[in-house]
Amino acid sequence: MYIIGIDIGGSTTKICGFNIGDMTLIKPFYIKASDQVSSSYGAFGKFTSDNNINLSEIKKIQITGVGSTFISDDFYGIPTETVEETRAIGRGGLYLSGLSEAIVVSMGTGTSIVMAGNNGENTRLGGTGVGGGTLQGLSKMLLNVSGTANITKLAENGDLKNIDLRIGDITQKDIIPGMPDYMTASNFGKVSDLVTKSDIALGILNMVYETIGMMSIFAARQFDLKNIVLTGILTSVPQSAEIFDKLNKMFGVNFQIPEYANFGTVIGAALCAEEIKNI
Repeated sequence: MYIIGIDIGGSTTKICGFNIGDMTLIKPFYIKASDQVSSSYGAFGKFTSDNNINLSEIKKIQITGVGSTFISDDFYGIPTETVEETRAIGRGGLYLSGLSEAIVVSMGTGTSIVMAGNNGENTRLGGTGVGGGTLQGLSKMLLNVSGTANITKLAENGDLKNIDLRIGDITQKDIIPGMPDYMTASNFGKVSDLVTKSDIALGILNMVYETIGMMSIFAARQFDLKNIVLTGILTSVPQSAEIFDKLNKMFGVNFQIPEYANFGTVIGAALCAEEIKNI
């Protein structure tokens, strides 16, 4: 028997499954969501077909995400439960990281920050409108470039020295302990006359991730935590690991991007089923 999880977002629909017998995770995938209802049924049909799963073998379907409100009936007569997104984010982050408690950050179109505890309680601490939508919108407006793959490819040859004002640009001395000379003093605060499109693309990426990173660090400090688990679509951007690694070193935290980080919320939704215990 299987538990199926579906995360119906603003721009993508993600799906995964667990075999209840041995708790094997069935490889998740996502599709673009131009229409939430159509995309959720499309993802479900492709997932069951690709994995040779019959409807009679599905115990329950767990749905979450902003688009879950458009689903009012059970999928094909299968018991369907809506999971509050905060629970799904926290549960998925802890499962993927193997941690008992952590700050879990879901980086999608916008960003949600959740305190996930080992007592099963998950608390939404807040978030920011800065996220994948910001990346796409600014890139379209400033560069006339669309698509995350195109933006990240363009950013490969970028140089932040032509975009961001850094601590080393405004002082020659270590006036504040723990602030290295490469630390950003102002995003886009030093735009060179010789700036290139690649520089701008990297500057946008850096600003988005630094904003999310700093808000996550402030959240972690409330609970005296070091572990911050990153999930969501923005974890798949190649430059993200380098940016968060710099923040790790500067602030003594532990940003983690686990395997399947892109699917943290949908995995968490599936794991919230009552039929799944102690995992």
